[in-house]
Amino acid sequence: MSQKHLLVIGYVWPEPKSSAAGARMMQLLEFFLAEGYAVTFATTAAKTDFMADLSSFGIASEKIELNNKSFDAFVSKISPEIVIFDRFMMEEQFGWRVAEVCPEAIRILDTEDLHFLRKARQEATKTGKDLSPSALFTDVAKREIASIYRCDLSLIISEAEMDLLQHTFGVPQQLLLYLPFMLKQISEEKKADLHHFQERQDFVSIGNFLHEPNRDAVVRLKTEIWPLIRNKLKEAKLHIFGAYIPQQILEFHNEKEGFIVHGRATSAKTEIEKARVLLAPIRFGAGIKGKFTDAMQVGTPTVTTSVGAESMAGDLPWNGFISDDPSEFANAAVNLHENEMIWQEAQEKGFRILNEKFSEEEHRSRFKERLQELNGRLQQHRNSNFTGLMLQHHSLNSTKYLSKYIEAKNRNRP
Repeated sequence: MSQKHLLVIGYVWPEPKSSAAGARMMQLLEFFLAEGYAVTFATTAAKTDFMADLSSFGIASEKIELNNKSFDAFVSKISPEIVIFDRFMMEEQFGWRVAEVCPEAIRILDTEDLHFLRKARQEATKTGKDLSPSALFTDVAKREIASIYRCDLSLIISEAEMDLLQHTFGVPQQLLLYLPFMLKQISEEKKADLHHFQERQDFVSIGNFLHEPNRDAVVRLKTEIWPLIRNKLKEAKLHIFGAYIPQQILEFHNEKEGFIVHGRATSAKTEIEKARVLLAPIRFGAGIKGKFTDAMQVGTPTVTTSVGAESMAGDLPWNGFISDDPSEFANAAVNLHENEMIWQEAQEKGFRILNEKFSEEEHRSRFKERLQELNGRLQQHRNSNFTGLMLQHHSLNSTKYLSKYIEAKNRNRP
């Protein structure tokens, strides 16, 4: 039997040490490698100094072009059984080409998070208004949900987003699969090797600064929360780490205030483990947050907001405190930092969340089972999604010809 092929069309090259999205992508790639697939990762993006060395995993890499029929020849040569689109923008650009050249390939959308939800929350935060249901019905929502309908399966990282898609927008459950981070169980031996309470000090905040919620959270720490903490803990320090850190955040560095801006961390988990508490006053965003699972893996309790903790713990207690009020947030942070018993209880809650909510074995098994179901009845699955068939038809007859127009225009350019 010939080897099965997976093609991933990436929005960017994966940077697992820079962002949760990069780590998530590597988890998916590793799943398919373990299932025996030959994997090709293709993207229009420029390479970076921090991208994963895909060749070391046995993954082929390919640079592709927008609005160019060279992609058709490329995908035809690979003839993949499965194609994953990394975020809906990639499905918009290349989905119709995949459907036309490789109609039997299973098309999967990895949403990462729901972009329309994140943007709507960001706009509501800027205007100081509560997020109304009507504010979700944006052009971005129409584009993203249309992409979900055109695909055979969409991977949804958050239970809250599963609920939103099904109950607010009426997306059929058969088109969705809840698939959060897939992480190995944390053993008792691993727990014993972690730094203890007395071996740690200070606070840490971390995140990729290309992601606007992370930038906003650090501004909030600097202006609202850290002064309150520092007022009670005169010698405490807050260490800020993050990839692609902007000048605005670099200028926040102030050793007298204990606000230390480091920039990119060589190892996020190493820096998080040094701290007693991770702070993340996230006001808007979507999906789930890799900084929290990183913290749980190294036994660091966290203080965050209701948006930050969304869909991370389910019915389990949080590994620290959740508050949207700056004063309560600061008090909770001080309490965790100073009280060893409360800190240890929070740490144990984090271990439980990891093992019960993000089990690699459990989520891989569910993913494998769904792929087998799709493979066995792909045409019936598509026929039951008539909305998707309609959207695919119109995509082929609008996006296709716009793309061909651009392609012709580029070809005739002097």
